[in-house]
Amino acid sequence: MNKPVRTSKRAAEDRGQRDHGWLQARFTFSFANYVDPDYMNFRALRVMNNDSIQPAGGFPSHPHRDMEILTYVIEGRLEHRDSMGNGAIIEAGNLQYMSAGRGVTHSEFNPSDQDIAHLYQIWLTPNQTGGEPRYVEKRLTDQVIQNELSLLFSGDGRNESTEIRQNADVYFGHMEPDHILAVPASTSTPHAWVQIISGAATVLGDTLQAGDGLAIENANDAFDIRANAESRLFVFRLS
Repeated sequence: MNKPVRTSKRAAEDRGQRDHGWLQARFTFSFANYVDPDYMNFRALRVMNNDSIQPAGGFPSHPHRDMEILTYVIEGRLEHRDSMGNGAIIEAGNLQYMSAGRGVTHSEFNPSDQDIAHLYQIWLTPNQTGGEPRYVEKRLTDQVIQNELSLLFSGDGRNESTEIRQNADVYFGHMEPDHILAVPASTSTPHAWVQIISGAATVLGDTLQAGDGLAIENANDAFDIRANAESRLFVFRLS
């Protein structure tokens, strides 16, 4: 018998926040010197940072290891350079994946002299340590079909998704108002997190606005997401 489904909403206004002048950041989970014992992580989901980087601002070269890092640009552009030799400008609507593996350094800057770069950076802890660092870019404007739930990353690389170092599925949805998306059932990843990037949606009786996240435990069965407005969102299925 399945355990009862439990949900917990992390409202956008309740997130941690820091203003560094060049960077305004909102933290779903504890990060750097923001610590909330009730929000350290959710399963493998460790970081859900919603950043606004001022023109010409950014993070100088810094190291990571043993972390799966996703960066989704909502508005503006983000310039990336790393020790693997990658250099790119990530445009709005596109997503970058970097598996730090045994170690990588990278920098991230807003290349514009007038426009803010608004983005999400998301970390998942891997289920293995070490390994060669990896880097992938995805043009979601090409890969995501409106009113469909698109599998972007998975632990097994199925259905042309990118394989990651974690037993997790990462979906993206772009929905029209009143459209319903069904999140597939899963016994191997029975928990879920829904993060609303823009718009508003209803999930399992909870109404979510932009910036809200919803933790869903014991969601073995399929469940629906109904858009209350044009919406963009991430869905994470987690073990």
